[in-house]
Amino acid sequence: MDHLLFAAYLVLFAWLITKIKFFTGSGLNASQLIIVFLLKVMAGIFYGWIGVYYGQMAQMVDTWAYHYESIKEYHLLQTHPADFFSNIFHNSYENGYSNFLISKNSWWNDLKGNFVIKVLAILNLVSFGNYYVNLIFYSFLTLFGPIAIFRVMKDLFPGKQLTILASIILVPSFIYWSSGIHKDGLLFVGLSLITYSVYFSLKENKFTLSRLVSLAIGILLVLALRNFLIVPLIPALLAWILASRLKLRPIIVFLSIYLIFIVLFFTMRYLLPSVDLPNAVVIKQEEFLALSGGSAVTVEKLTPEFTSFLKNTPQAAALSFIRPYPTDVRHLLSLAAAIEINFLIVLFLIFLFWHKRSTKPVSPAVLFFIFFSFSVLMMIGYTVNFLGAIVRYRSIVFPFLLVPMIASINWGALKQLFNNYILKNNNI
Repeated sequence: MDHLLFAAYLVLFAWLITKIKFFTGSGLNASQLIIVFLLKVMAGIFYGWIGVYYGQMAQMVDTWAYHYESIKEYHLLQTHPADFFSNIFHNSYENGYSNFLISKNSWWNDLKGNFVIKVLAILNLVSFGNYYVNLIFYSFLTLFGPIAIFRVMKDLFPGKQLTILASIILVPSFIYWSSGIHKDGLLFVGLSLITYSVYFSLKENKFTLSRLVSLAIGILLVLALRNFLIVPLIPALLAWILASRLKLRPIIVFLSIYLIFIVLFFTMRYLLPSVDLPNAVVIKQEEFLALSGGSAVTVEKLTPEFTSFLKNTPQAAALSFIRPYPTDVRHLLSLAAAIEINFLIVLFLIFLFWHKRSTKPVSPAVLFFIFFSFSVLMMIGYTVNFLGAIVRYRSIVFPFLLVPMIASINWGALKQLFNNYILKNNNI
């Protein structure tokens, strides 16, 4: 019976995505949309399977823990619906709804898991508590993220539809972590809706009701699922909007805004003692250091001073940008992560030497992708000392970075270079 239910919902949603305007408006045909959807479903099934057989080793027990908790909430929804919808706001902590960026004794930290559990409990009404049937619904909901980013990138880089699609969907860590039943897929939807709404509103010089709703949903998803991303998101969005409005070189606007925010980051505590952002980062690192796990690495401890952050910058960059090293490989998943990051480093080197030259200033939207992504990666590097967690957390910014990079590579020049090399060797 479960197999029939899974097959029926799979066919239903494969058909449905070819009828929804937001998806069809992307320019992808029905076959392409269905392929992307099925890729997400397959990645989600693999994610669930890994969670069963290698959950402890790969630190992936959460996906099934959310499922079992959602069954309890599902029964609560059936028997006491008022309690179901109200208990998410219940708070027994002494500090109430404060501790916004703190992981312990914080309603905001609990909200991340509670939100996912509530969503799954509602899906259980139609899936009858089947994990893999829920996965089909989850794949449908999280498809809005990649399609929203695809529509933005397609407008930025016209004529590169398949390159853009491949740069989003075929990145292993992104499709894997954003397709499994966890926070990452919904979080990426939130970031994508924010990006989509702001991009097209700035381009058309107006915020429509639908885009305002999309923007609000995106912000709420970020706040609910990984609220500390608001910190790098605010300066990136502000710089993007100002760079689109001011008659200045966009890079000057971004550098100026970020310089101001860096100063505020380290000095705000002297004006408002309750807003101590450097200490919040230090506490976050301490919380990770207190955990145990197979992918933990030794890192230098942070202190709330600017000099400490400056000193730890190379370490943070190495953690987020180039690890795991081949020597960090412990199992199949870490091997896959090491191969992926080294492949992406090679792509970056290709971009440095064979990107298309242009006299036009870099688009404010592209600068937003770069500055926001680098901020997130550095935040991860400063706080997280588990390579498995780093691979997961950074995966959601890969589409923002990889699409502009890959779309800007002069593949024609590379092809010509390769052909000349082959011709030269054949003549020897």
